[in-house]
Amino acid sequence: MNDDSPRNGTSLLVVDGLRKTFRLPGGGTLTAADRVSFTLPEGGSVGIVGESGSGKSTVARMLAGLERPDAGTVTVNGRDRHTARRGGRSRRERLARAREIQMVFQDPYVSLDPRLTAGQCLRTALRLHGHPAVEDRVRSLLDRVGLGAREADARPHELSGGQRQRLAIARALAVDPRILVLDEAVAALDVSIQAQILQLLAEIREDTGVALVFVGHDLAVVQHITDETVVMRRGTVVEQGPTDRVLRTPRHAYTRLLLSSVPHQDWDPSDVVRARAGAARAEAV
Repeated sequence: MNDDSPRNGTSLLVVDGLRKTFRLPGGGTLTAADRVSFTLPEGGSVGIVGESGSGKSTVARMLAGLERPDAGTVTVNGRDRHTARRGGRSRRERLARAREIQMVFQDPYVSLDPRLTAGQCLRTALRLHGHPAVEDRVRSLLDRVGLGAREADARPHELSGGQRQRLAIARALAVDPRILVLDEAVAALDVSIQAQILQLLAEIREDTGVALVFVGHDLAVVQHITDETVVMRRGTVVEQGPTDRVLRTPRHAYTRLLLSSVPHQDWDPSDVVRARAGAARAEAV
């Protein structure tokens, strides 16, 4: 693995040696993530990039506590998020963990109740966490993500795809998380809406100091919002480092394959074929 990423004791998030294996219905196992490690500083932004099946979404789910790793640790401010406690966690502890990391999914319906209006959705999250001045906070959150009174009274199916994703981001921000994990959060949107959401996330990061873990398959998107990039293939990290370095001088054949897949002015699809062949040869060595 090529690795020039920073590691130090002051990181907000430390991911160390994550491993996750799933049992297959017909027998056998699939290792979705194997020895995945990276760090994230306070207010920083890291991208986890790879094709479908690379394990990036499994890592995202382990960060958010939706999957338990078979090995390895996810530590926020020195506290392991997966440490088992006798008798389980109290409600207070579960809410505290939720305030550490919130997740935004590719499909906003995963986190939005279709029966609730946008305003009701935010009120529910705020009241669950005992937030004071709920109505003021609802208005502030909606304004923060560019939604108004009309959208506040609309249910998810009455909103556009971009508006639903803005609402999902507002809901995640409602509890003032330290870290926001975005799993393919703009993949289903058209290019113009993608740009708007990416700009929104950059502004939120600048204004609030929230750290971002941006999971995606498109390096052209990741470059606009991340400081560091982790490239995954078949469950393992093949390259990581500062995003500008990874994009400018990729060291692994698979990273070069991902870059060759990004359309540009002089893009030649045959470059993708050659890059994929190169990645296969590198893997065989």
